[in-house]
Amino acid sequence: MRTLFGRLDGWLFALAMLVGAGAIGYLTTRHVFVADWTAGGRASLSPESHAVLDQLDGPVEIVSYANPQGDLRPTIAGFLERYRRAKPDLTLRFVDPQQDPAKMRELGITVDGAIIVHYRGREQRLDELSERSLTNALERLARGGERIVAFVTGDGERRADGQANADVGTFMAQLESRGMRAVPLNFAQVTAVPQHTDLVVLASPSLALAPGAVRALVDYLANGGNLLWLTEPANSDLNLAPLADALGLRVLPGVLVDGGGAALGLKDPRLIALGAYPPHAITRGFMLTTLFPQVAALAQVNRNDWAVQDFLESGPQSWTEFQPIESASSSTIRFDAAAGELKGPLAFGLALSRLSPSPDKSQQRVVVIGDGDFLSNTFLGNGGNRALGERVFDWLLGDDALVSLPPRGAPDRVLELSQTELNVVSLGFLIALPLLLLIIGGALTWRRRRR
Repeated sequence: MRTLFGRLDGWLFALAMLVGAGAIGYLTTRHVFVADWTAGGRASLSPESHAVLDQLDGPVEIVSYANPQGDLRPTIAGFLERYRRAKPDLTLRFVDPQQDPAKMRELGITVDGAIIVHYRGREQRLDELSERSLTNALERLARGGERIVAFVTGDGERRADGQANADVGTFMAQLESRGMRAVPLNFAQVTAVPQHTDLVVLASPSLALAPGAVRALVDYLANGGNLLWLTEPANSDLNLAPLADALGLRVLPGVLVDGGGAALGLKDPRLIALGAYPPHAITRGFMLTTLFPQVAALAQVNRNDWAVQDFLESGPQSWTEFQPIESASSSTIRFDAAAGELKGPLAFGLALSRLSPSPDKSQQRVVVIGDGDFLSNTFLGNGGNRALGERVFDWLLGDDALVSLPPRGAPDRVLELSQTELNVVSLGFLIALPLLLLIIGGALTWRRRRR
């Protein structure tokens, strides 16, 4: 009987174990518990990200245009899982970019794994997969409200709603979904920039501006307005000297050419391709290649209250070429220092900032770029042109400092050893440890034999 009861107890115990394991498995499907034991909580969301998610009172859809082959989709899904745990109505949907290439071009998708975040009819694009970029995108969507961007018109500028090759209609149509509204600003009809204008864009005028228009732009700057000025190599003398003087800048003569473009397969030396950028908030973490068709170099000529920093810079093989360049034939241009040509690297994208004269703003920002073609309908789809343009607009509108997330890496990922310490460790593993194992094995063998 004791043997029978003993066996019965064993079977009952095994059955209880199986029932308990099944109950635990069932509970895991109904309730989720996640613990983050990493240093600094780097495997979970920061308090700043949780605060941003609490501002979103509706569903969020994230669409990733990632190729189904490879590990990119699981990586994206695993990263977004931490956001989904904090916000259950956040959904993720994958789209194969190879199924509809025309649609990808229409959306401006040029990078495998590109992400678009949708919320209440608005959207934000991500250039990198990081908590900082996604949380900032969600913060922009949570803010809502339209940003008024006034495009100066009437002097041959690029049209914000135009579909011609030189216009920027495609780019601005994509920015509309991000809460920006482009409006025309014709100084033949108004004498000043209207109030509540968030940004004024002077996009490559081809005709001389009237004195009243230039005066209105200078007054707008003096009152704390933000400005984006796109200029061209041949458009340095359009009555805009007062505007350049107010900024302390000068558009250098000539067209910027780069001899290093031949290594990239660029036959036209006027095409400037960039893959690295000076450090700035606009280019922080930006690693996409951008293409600029015809560029004018810029220079700071006098010091004032503006803080000037370049964020676009040509390579060391570049210079300002004064001779005309024919597109139909091979170019034989050479750098001529005697003619006054300047050797690179040369800046052609400058970001200016200062304390705002307006009591309603804390900082005033201006960006001057020596090329407007990179945002045109023709060249917008090249590499990271669209992404860079969005970063410029975000910085000018003050959306670059939404959430400041400190880096949360593992504190013990780096082991620093001197050469002496490295030699000791190597001898320990190669000689000391095997010798110790031999001694232990010999001792055990000797004890067994004595028995």
